[in-house]
Amino acid sequence: MSPRLRFAPSPTGHLHIGGARTALFNWLLARHHKGQFILRIEDTDRERSTEEYTTSILKGMEWLGLDWDEGPFHQADRLDIYRGHIQKLLREGTAYKCFCTKEELDERRLTAQSRGEKPKYDGRCRQADQSQDKPYCIRFLSPDAGTTVVHDLIRGDVVFENKELDDLIIQRTDGTPTYNFTVVVDDVTMRITKIIRGDDHLNNTPRQIQLYNTFHYPVPEWTHLPLILGPDKKRLSKRHGATSVLAYKEMGYLPQALLNYLARLGWSHGDQEIFSKEELIAKFDATNIGKSAGIFNPEKLSWLNAHYIKSVPPQDLLKKTLPFLQEAGLKIEDEAYATQALQSLKERATTLKAFALEGSYYFQEDFPIEEGARNKFLTPDTLKLLREFRDRLIPLSPMNEILLKDIMTGMTEEKGVKLGALAQPLRVAVTGGTVSPSIYEVLTLLGKERVLQRLDRVLS
Repeated sequence: MSPRLRFAPSPTGHLHIGGARTALFNWLLARHHKGQFILRIEDTDRERSTEEYTTSILKGMEWLGLDWDEGPFHQADRLDIYRGHIQKLLREGTAYKCFCTKEELDERRLTAQSRGEKPKYDGRCRQADQSQDKPYCIRFLSPDAGTTVVHDLIRGDVVFENKELDDLIIQRTDGTPTYNFTVVVDDVTMRITKIIRGDDHLNNTPRQIQLYNTFHYPVPEWTHLPLILGPDKKRLSKRHGATSVLAYKEMGYLPQALLNYLARLGWSHGDQEIFSKEELIAKFDATNIGKSAGIFNPEKLSWLNAHYIKSVPPQDLLKKTLPFLQEAGLKIEDEAYATQALQSLKERATTLKAFALEGSYYFQEDFPIEEGARNKFLTPDTLKLLREFRDRLIPLSPMNEILLKDIMTGMTEEKGVKLGALAQPLRVAVTGGTVSPSIYEVLTLLGKERVLQRLDRVLS
């Protein structure tokens, strides 16, 4: 039987890094074993779930290329299914109505804490008259004795004492079902066989196993992933940088780079660092997921992104970069020229957005000149060098890197100065800054007309 796995995000926020890794691991295992990957939206939290977040999650999944075979299913559309299962438990006596008010529960909780006891529900409504005409929630009748064992692929057997687990609320007073109940019903009715999720769900698992056993449903295989931590070893949050998947898209990261990075964030295959999607599918094995928390390293993600940018074919580079150039207000009138210009920047860029920032001088004539660079390199002496270079450039036809190198080398040898004494002022004049690809390459790409215009701009 081929495995069935799922990703079940709650639309109370955007798809973040931790959720994306969970989705990826489930997707990879399903694809590796030629199984099915199901997408489910857990939107029973009416107050916090929004259509905006649902759309954002779906867009994030699509951008990463994590396609699903079934779904997306919405819990909000499945309320009748949950009610049917709740009625079944009530009929069989494995669930009961609880008439305790919030104030009563709070008072008992405080009393238990003052005695040094665990503030768990005391089960007093187990024997209550179930026909009372009062507001009620519905609780699952949890066994008091024995243990519940979670057989986890990473942690091994995790044992929970049943006496520590109180009677779980499975339906709120307003009639809506709760997470721990709906997730079991969903996973059973969707025939989920393997569950990979964050280990922050581990404490929920024994309660869910008890529900599986009560319904006489087969229990799936569990894998609880260690959480992702920031560089400071604290739980990953916004203070560690962008955590939304779509935020990385907006910053100019490629989906291949983020997928590669997330796959290696807690999983390994020897010492290999770079994987294509096809390699990940072929090599992914859940037994190679580590037991330790993954440490999010933005520098490594940027390194991977730079690698994937270098591998983008020239004909695709402009298409991928165009939205960021347009966002920066840069107009592309000559696609062949723009493609060559972007190619020259490929070795240096870590994000697609960096192209727009670092190579804007290729696409505009009124670019600003950095004040520090102007003061240091555009002095009376260097302006003389630039004027002479301009005069030698005018008769040059055609202009190419070899001829430019001959002119610049000849000039600096005549003046008895190092090449940088001409190259850096020239770079500042034509790019506005001190960092660029090879000055010969930049000048050749710009062409003689643009170079002369830019020299005239600083010389005047």
